[in-house]
Amino acid sequence: MNELPVRAARWSALHPWRAIIGWLLFVVLCLGAGIAVGTNSATTDDYRVGEAGRAEAMAAEGHLERKPVEQVLISARSGVPAGAAAAAAARDLTARMAKLPEVGSVAAPRTSRSGEVLLVEVTMRGPELVGKKNVDALRAQTAAVQRNHPDLRVEETGSPSVGKGVDAQRDSDLALSEAITLPVTLITLLIVFGSVVMAGVPLLLALSSIAAAMGLSMVVSHLSPDAGVGNNVILLIGLAVGVDYSLFYLKREREERARSGGRLGSEALVELAAATSGRAIVVSGLAVVVSTATLYLASDVIFSSLATGTIVVVLVAVASSLTVLPALLVKIGQRSERRAARGERGTPGTRKPRPVRRTGTGRVWSALMRPASKHPAITLCVSVLVMLGLAAPVAGLKLTEMSRDTHSRDIPAMRTYDRLHQAFPELRVTHQVVVRGAPDRAREVAGALRELGRRAEADPLFTGRPRQRTSADGRVAVLELSVPHRGNSDEARASLARLRDHYVPATVGRIPGVEQGVTGDVARYADYPAHQAGKLPLVVGALLLVTFAMTVLAFRSVVLGLIGVVLNLLSAAAALGLLVLVFQGEWAEGLLDFHSTGSIGSRVPLFLFVILFGLSMDYQVFVVSRIREAALRGVPTRKAVLDGIGSSASVVTSAAVVMVTVFAAFVFLHLIEMKQIGFSLAVAVFLDAFIIRIMILPSAMLLLGQASWWPSRAIRRAGRGTVRRRRAAERKPAVDVP
Repeated sequence: MNELPVRAARWSALHPWRAIIGWLLFVVLCLGAGIAVGTNSATTDDYRVGEAGRAEAMAAEGHLERKPVEQVLISARSGVPAGAAAAAAARDLTARMAKLPEVGSVAAPRTSRSGEVLLVEVTMRGPELVGKKNVDALRAQTAAVQRNHPDLRVEETGSPSVGKGVDAQRDSDLALSEAITLPVTLITLLIVFGSVVMAGVPLLLALSSIAAAMGLSMVVSHLSPDAGVGNNVILLIGLAVGVDYSLFYLKREREERARSGGRLGSEALVELAAATSGRAIVVSGLAVVVSTATLYLASDVIFSSLATGTIVVVLVAVASSLTVLPALLVKIGQRSERRAARGERGTPGTRKPRPVRRTGTGRVWSALMRPASKHPAITLCVSVLVMLGLAAPVAGLKLTEMSRDTHSRDIPAMRTYDRLHQAFPELRVTHQVVVRGAPDRAREVAGALRELGRRAEADPLFTGRPRQRTSADGRVAVLELSVPHRGNSDEARASLARLRDHYVPATVGRIPGVEQGVTGDVARYADYPAHQAGKLPLVVGALLLVTFAMTVLAFRSVVLGLIGVVLNLLSAAAALGLLVLVFQGEWAEGLLDFHSTGSIGSRVPLFLFVILFGLSMDYQVFVVSRIREAALRGVPTRKAVLDGIGSSASVVTSAAVVMVTVFAAFVFLHLIEMKQIGFSLAVAVFLDAFIIRIMILPSAMLLLGQASWWPSRAIRRAGRGTVRRRRAAERKPAVDVP
């Protein structure tokens, strides 16, 4: 691991144009390969978990699975009851839809109880998730009917239309986040480097890494299907780590250049930077990759997609930092050296020595670190108590699966969705009771399902008449029950519990030799968090073990491994506590433009823990590497800690500002779950950079002293060598100079 960054940098420094052109070809090839093979999107089967997933699989076996359905509402603009004009529009719509190859059937028009709205349900062909791809043809016919009947309001909604609208909104949101993130990142880098060229290098490398990763992710999706979130996470993580890795490398190269005072060429400077920051980048990248890989243990297609996107973009970002970045630095350095040489030749006798820039701790950081250096015990206690206080709201954490009801009403299909359920409340939620058994049990199963339906009809939690279907071979039967409440309401959840705990066991559950299960939107929303809760101990346990092992391998210190795990837990818990405080309440709705669901998305905490543990290793590796460099030179632990953190403080802060900006930009997105992810990661990185690395880490290492490195022998040998040299110098007799 130590030799790889140096060898890569040496080759790139000696062959800069080959490295630059090779990188551009790599990016183009990745994009080309991705476009050529396309994206393998996750199917309905990939999302099935728990009892709901098992029931859906049984229904699909009997060809009774849920189909993509679009609902078209026809009403008079004046709000009067639908009349002959609405009926004519319904006939026009039915004729048009029936001709489409994407349509399986068109139901007869239904009139709302108020008589003001006419509903035409259109069932599409193919599985549920395919409807989103084919819905444009149906929407075009709905628009044509609207043009033919301008006095009416003809509008379409349904899962395919809503999914299409969410995708369009997500694309628009990502464009907005880029418009916010890129200028702020560029300004931050300009402040750090004071040069447009040097500021542009990290940004361009990050963007090229993102492009290559998006192409590679399309290829990899044929091994692990994409759940539609891959590009989101590639942009989110790629810009953050891509800029950070380049920043670490660039800052070290500039430090070495300043320290050499012009005595070393660009090739040698790049090699020196590779031996230190290059190694840190490799260790950080591997830590993010290995940490993120624990998401695969969740056995969930969305988490697997998130993990794949993160792993791909981090590996590409590491590769760019080790290959093309050294080449660019050499070319930029050589140009500066030629310009300086021309200036010196043009003005003989005026050559001035190059100023050596300070590489130590600045005044601001000396002030910030003073509490830890002067009073480490008090600083440690106060900082830990602050973090625990921020984490306290986690005790009230409520996890739910974010349903369709949480989508933004800026999507036209969602506004129509609301009007649909206002006119037809019985269509809000549907439970499906699925039963599978031998064909000779079909009559007994049908009787038990009728009894279940009668019980539901007498229950105020349900509405409408039960609908029963049986497969052609008699093996599978489905009973559909309607609930007039939103899918995320307490009443809907109570109706599911009553079905599963009472009605099903008392009816079809008594028939020997048959399988049964309840599915539907409410069941999915209930089973998914339960599935995650069951996987959470495995994922978190593996994550803690991996983080500990990576730290021990990087620094040969069990103590630092334990400290790293504890610090990561602190920052993640504090960020989660602030997330609960902000998003489960209503006080911040106007500030952050969201409608509180009184809960946190079920995917957010696990994603936060895994990604944050990986990203925190960036700072941990970079900061502790600087401390360890000094300790290996025999510098006492106290001085090594203060100098190492002081010398890395500015670059860590700059990297944190970039990361916080990238993540905070996602707070402006419409999707509530993406808002929560962006907010929690931004807060976590901020706390990690300004409290964990500036207050808690130095305080802990100062209090532990030499024990921080246990059981590292290299540090002990370096310390003993320094002591021997000092004693030898003290014993050496003074020589009188005549």
